[in-house]
Amino acid sequence: MAYRNGTYVAFHAGGTTDPTKSDIKYYNTLKMWDAHKHIDFKLCDSHEKTSSVRDSSSKETLRRNLVTRLMNSKQFLLILTKTTKNDTDWVPFEISYAVDNCELPLILAYPDYNSIMAPAELSSYWPYALKTRIENGSARAIHIPFKKDPVLDALSQFDVGNKKYPTNGYGFYTREAHQSWGLV
Repeated sequence: MAYRNGTYVAFHAGGTTDPTKSDIKYYNTLKMWDAHKHIDFKLCDSHEKTSSVRDSSSKETLRRNLVTRLMNSKQFLLILTKTTKNDTDWVPFEISYAVDNCELPLILAYPDYNSIMAPAELSSYWPYALKTRIENGSARAIHIPFKKDPVLDALSQFDVGNKKYPTNGYGFYTREAHQSWGLV
């Protein structure tokens, strides 16, 4: 069994590495929080645990590396924007493998929102692979705004080794938690 200590971060890249044209900017924000000496945030990034792959790598090589990264992860952080549902390639594969094979709890982070108290209302953001797993009860997820404090809190609580994680796909923080973060 793999040593599961990483956070697997998924997002819709839109076929580009240009941060102004894709959701990679949110992944880079996580790395910036991690590198900043005045922010108490540490990210054990599963993507840095295996050899890197390039756009020129074969699909099978990329798939094999993604599987290794997922198997070494303790949680799955998915950044959801309006375009995420348009990804028909890697994001659906990552969601499916994370839920079906690795049984990872999902931390679903939405940059467009300051608070989330009714996750079902955000289903228009969900790729089909996520939507079906939430609706059939196989996904365990917490829905959070993509803000430093909720992300940090969710990463500290929801992982395969902590049975506090949500028991269904519609988990969310209370209004009081959002207030404590200054988000409502």
